[in-house]
Amino acid sequence: MNLTQLRSLIAVAEAGSVTAAAEAVGVTQSGMSQALAALEESLGVKLLVRRRHGVELTAFGDRALVHARAAVAHLDAIRREAADAMGEESGAIRIAAFPSVFATVLPPLLRRFRSRHPGIEVVALETDDREVMAWLEAGTVDLGVVLNPPADGDAILIGQDAWVGVLPAGHPLAGRRTLSLAALAAEPFVLATGGCHVHARTLAEAAGLSLPDIRVEVRDWASAIALVREGAGVGIVPESTLPEKRRGLGIVTLDPPLVRRFGLKSSPARATTRASSLLIDLARG
Repeated sequence: MNLTQLRSLIAVAEAGSVTAAAEAVGVTQSGMSQALAALEESLGVKLLVRRRHGVELTAFGDRALVHARAAVAHLDAIRREAADAMGEESGAIRIAAFPSVFATVLPPLLRRFRSRHPGIEVVALETDDREVMAWLEAGTVDLGVVLNPPADGDAILIGQDAWVGVLPAGHPLAGRRTLSLAALAAEPFVLATGGCHVHARTLAEAAGLSLPDIRVEVRDWASAIALVREGAGVGIVPESTLPEKRRGLGIVTLDPPLVRRFGLKSSPARATTRASSLLIDLARG
């Protein structure tokens, strides 16, 4: 049994397939398979069951995974403390966020961090906002960017984004500077979710409204804006997702205004490392 085998078990448990695990770790699929087979042989117990669409851990595999994660965490801690003793900055940070954060507030923060701490590896993982919370609670990542954190919580505010209405340029309401959420919700609507659980439908529901005439529902903000430009309906999108070229679009401010806030949060299931603390301090600063 060795560290490579333990890391392989952790990777395949998180990825759900040998192929995806090998890509995440940066080894060949055959190398990953050989490491897992060698680990099973050394233990004399089956760890994985091959399924049609991937692999699953056996009951013993689940128990072994707990020990594997603990062993790898302790070895990483030894390396970090050794680096600290030598006065070197090293380590790695796993940070999760949802797509629009990677397109707006997070890249400048990570660029500043890498310029100050080039010896620290930052692994950025993109998912939806609910899974960010799940990964934080499970300790899968060190840090995550959460949506609309409570004001009295421990998340550090790193940015915010206003919601705006988008309409076809020829729409009767397109010339208005501001519109209420109710006025937009009553129109034929193009709904985009952006990979988040907060979007136009949930904003309307929170205000006691509904979207009675949804013509199209898509995930991507850019697709929704393109459909609005073509006259498929109106929409509500984050301001940061608006294109530079806005010909064919009418943009209106919501009255009263609505914003979404982004907060950087540590995993409560993992000890905060020095590397993570440095990024938190930079975000707070």
